Amino acid sequence: MIRFFFCAVILFSASQVYAEPGVWLLVDTQAQTLEVKNGPYTLALFKDIAIGRRGAGFKQHRGDEVTPLGFYRIAWINEKSHYRRFYGFDYPSVDDARKALRHGLISSYEFQRIIDAHKHNEVPPQNTALGGMLSIHGLGRADERIHKMTNWTKGCVALTNDQIDLLALWIEKGTKVVILKFPRN
Repeated sequence: MIRFFFCAVILFSASQVYAEPGVWLLVDTQAQTLEVKNGPYTLALFKDIAIGRRGAGFKQHRGDEVTPLGFYRIAWINEKSHYRRFYGFDYPSVDDARKALRHGLISSYEFQRIIDAHKHNEVPPQNTALGGMLSIHGLGRADERIHKMTNWTKGCVALTNDQIDLLALWIEKGTKVVILKFPRN
């Protein structure tokens, strides 16, 4: 029941993003695709992305190797990362923080620090129990064959170096990123 409700909220909110003009990213963790969108239109589709080793869902602690589901923005960009390019999320989101506080995973002080960062359009604390440093990134010097065989990240979304270079054409600080897990029939 909770999963259905969460999924319904995500889908409803994603449809609101469609109505807004501008470039945004849709990551489907089930199909393992990343779409570059402009409103409802797809500008590019990247297949065979990799996500966290333990799949996608609600991150419960640093190092759980889960890719978070939800709504994020690109909060910082590192064009010279050892992953080639690194587009950091404003993770944890306000929703992530609320869930974590309800489940006793973070303190009220950590919760308030996350909320304040989002209010001031700053990068939220990356050192809470929920972890941080999540992004869309390339492979750098990693083996592309491994990338195609398995999900290997610690919670990030990974593309090949060619894909991340192409994605760079559309990414800027503030770009919206929607990470969903669409059920398959």
